[in-house]
Amino acid sequence: MPDKYKSVWVSHSSIGDFLKCPRSYFLRNVYKDPKSGKKIGMVSSAMSLGSAVHNTIEPLKNIPLEERLKHDLVADFEIAWKKISGKIGGFKTSEEEATAKERGLTMIKHVIKNPGPIFKKTVRLKEGHNGMPPNFFLSEEENIILCGYIDWLEYIEADDSVKIFDFKTGKHEETQDSLQLPIYLLLLDALQNRKVTGALYWYLDRDDEPVVKPLPDIEVAREKVLAIAKQIKKAREEKVFECPQGAQGCFACQPFEKILRGEAEYVGTGNFGQDMYIM
Repeated sequence: MPDKYKSVWVSHSSIGDFLKCPRSYFLRNVYKDPKSGKKIGMVSSAMSLGSAVHNTIEPLKNIPLEERLKHDLVADFEIAWKKISGKIGGFKTSEEEATAKERGLTMIKHVIKNPGPIFKKTVRLKEGHNGMPPNFFLSEEENIILCGYIDWLEYIEADDSVKIFDFKTGKHEETQDSLQLPIYLLLLDALQNRKVTGALYWYLDRDDEPVVKPLPDIEVAREKVLAIAKQIKKAREEKVFECPQGAQGCFACQPFEKILRGEAEYVGTGNFGQDMYIM
């Protein structure tokens, strides 16, 4: 068994970073500030809004089904919001924050009115060692580990299967070539024994019910994800992370370049211990 501490770890977010711009991937996932020894990150209002909504809904899966009905989600949202209020959440003005908070509160009330899978039986993937995300060796030969969290898994008692639910808080729909579902399917195939019988996206700001998505072919998914993971491994080994736009940079890496040039404001420590900045 390869050493996990020497493995190349990949996830939906890190793969997305690499596909957008290898330089952005490097600055977000590899680079550490020489002064602090920490990774760097950019905070945005959209990211913080999504975090507050997810941190309100997702903990419900850890609560017995009969207790969820008694839970005050609005109060939970207020607590979650306090953690991202102000510049630490990427909000430059009180007006911007108020607008975002109202949008998030609308999503929570939407869930209260149309709970869907929230008040149904769930299953959970066991977390990895030392609090790491659920993970497995995508390839022992290549020493590549795939990891990730899944928002919600509904347990279907009739056939002892599970359905994937992903809560969407953004304004744009997931693209057809997204690797999110393929990665979720690979994680479930490796880390639990139940059959996956469905996948749904729930756009919380506009849909009363989750939208059914077709399940990808698992072998095709494995090939696609592993191919990109190998590219990431090669880039890390060769230490070559070039922006496709050249020295001028692109929308993905330019904000991080500004951090390196001292043109961004430090606002605090992120959830994973990284130094967070706001433009």
